[in-house]
Amino acid sequence: MTQLADPLPIEPLGRVVNDEVRLPGSKSITNRALVCAALADGPSVLHGVLRSDDTEAMIGGLRTLGIQIDLDEDRATVWGRSGGIDRGDLRVDARMSGTTARFLLPLATLSRGSVTIDGSASLRARPMSDGVATLISLGASVSTTDDALPITVSPGSEGEPHAGQVTVRGDVSSQFLTGLLLISPALRDGLEIFVDGALQSIPYVEMTVEVMRAFGARVDMSEDRRSFAVEPTGYQHCTYDIEPDASAASYFFAIAALCGGSITVHGLGSASLQGDVRFAEVLGHLGAEVVVDAHSITVTGSRITGGMVDMADISDTAQTLAAIAPFAEAPITITGIGFIRRKETDRIGAVVTELRRLGVDASEFEDGLRVVPGAVAPGVVQTYDDHRMAMSFAVLGLAAPGIEIADPGCVSKTFPEFWETLSLLRVRA
Repeated sequence: MTQLADPLPIEPLGRVVNDEVRLPGSKSITNRALVCAALADGPSVLHGVLRSDDTEAMIGGLRTLGIQIDLDEDRATVWGRSGGIDRGDLRVDARMSGTTARFLLPLATLSRGSVTIDGSASLRARPMSDGVATLISLGASVSTTDDALPITVSPGSEGEPHAGQVTVRGDVSSQFLTGLLLISPALRDGLEIFVDGALQSIPYVEMTVEVMRAFGARVDMSEDRRSFAVEPTGYQHCTYDIEPDASAASYFFAIAALCGGSITVHGLGSASLQGDVRFAEVLGHLGAEVVVDAHSITVTGSRITGGMVDMADISDTAQTLAAIAPFAEAPITITGIGFIRRKETDRIGAVVTELRRLGVDASEFEDGLRVVPGAVAPGVVQTYDDHRMAMSFAVLGLAAPGIEIADPGCVSKTFPEFWETLSLLRVRA
């Protein structure tokens, strides 16, 4: 893992690319599989585990809760505890990982004693009120100030969670819903979950259900994704293969679209669990040639047209598209992503600010942003402690001279080898 502090200059590629890229495992699938394995009835072996700040936070949190996890490169053996956590009076550090905090808060309700979930200053600023309300509706005792971390969860008067039905808001973060889904098979009566309002990031919830099913859970999901019924089956231990990270793949697909040539990512394809593979489709609508088969996706670039794109279901790739939009043939408007203002940073405001810093005509509105094609001036891109800002604007720097990325080490949150992977692509171009 490369540790970088000074701004990193990005040298323009200057030629087309023709390469094959192998990427680390999906952060989203890794963290979901870790929780399922922790609640399973014996040891599970996970292959393709992502090793990054976010997944290390999840592994550390589960270990604090008493789960034995043995790591060997990208393989993890997780010794499941059959749905129980026989420890209490614990303090879990979620670091900067919203996924870890929002998954482990429901998991803490299975503990025999109190569990306090805390994290970095930036994570303490992220919204948790809906998660708190849901934990209380489950019957847990919750102590917090301003519905933010640190949050202490203790068993309610009846011990383990006892509510058979809960309602969650769908417009804040699908991570709360996922956290509830993940613990549901371990509850005495299972759980029926209803979604109030429009559900954000539906593909991530569908991913959760598929990972659960791989560990033996029985989940009935309504067609409109507004209700979920989970039976009290527990989880079965198994061997599970984690596919490469589709959000990480977006940067390399964007490079092909921007610089010309072809890039193939192996391990992702037509049967992928991750909704972010649809970023390749977006590039296809904007002029790229896209080939998807069972086990790989290839993007070949020649032009980027303009238009309006709703990225509500693939919001983690919105910054990637915004970063290549200055090189399009017409303005690009991205909609449906208002909720990403509550991520590591205000991702809409940050993208627009940095594009303007580089002389690009960019504007924001409540639910998205608009970028007008034009010349890109040299400058140092601020990353706001947000890994996706660093990686997205690194792609822009491959086509515009004079771009530097501040705090490049922030990519360790989800893709520690990003700069090395980019360097290998440059060498082989």
